[in-house]
Amino acid sequence: MATLERTYNIPLRKEFMKAPKYKRTNKAVIALREFLAKHMKSDSIIIGSYLNSKLWERGIRRPPHHVKVTAVKDEKGVVTAELVGAPQPKPKEEKEGKAGKARKEEKEAKAAMKEQVSKDAEELKEALSGEVKKIQDEIKKAEGEMKAEAKEGKEGGEKPKEEAADKSAQKKPDAKSEKQEKVREQARKQK
Repeated sequence: MATLERTYNIPLRKEFMKAPKYKRTNKAVIALREFLAKHMKSDSIIIGSYLNSKLWERGIRRPPHHVKVTAVKDEKGVVTAELVGAPQPKPKEEKEGKAGKARKEEKEAKAAMKEQVSKDAEELKEALSGEVKKIQDEIKKAEGEMKAEAKEGKEGGEKPKEEAADKSAQKKPDAKSEKQEKVREQARKQK
């Protein structure tokens, strides 16, 4: 889609007269945007600096009654409005002086650093993954050895700790039961 360029004489008075005096230039800006949205069929509108200064030149209470505008619509659908006769902004280009060369060198150095860092990170990941695998293998071996020792202990006749604890609990009577037995013996002797 080619760029579309049109010139309009936009009337603002009808719209800004509907607003109170302390909001008139604001209303004129809104009316300008609505006009361009309707006639250029786009919602994204950029008001140029010369047009903006013309609108606000006499303050918020007295905007101009109409303005002549050149509207340019680009491929993306963005409409740029500027005052008729205003100088066109030049596209920004990098300066080829000392500062431009320095910027290019900085960009190249940063790109090289990023590549080096990414390579180093990949090497570290590979090294660490090897280390992690070794450690996991050692853990598995140790677990296998522990299981084997536990099986040998059961087969050799060693009793598990739980069973030994149960028997020791059965042999030791409670303190209350000992007192009760003493009281019973004394009662039998008295009879």
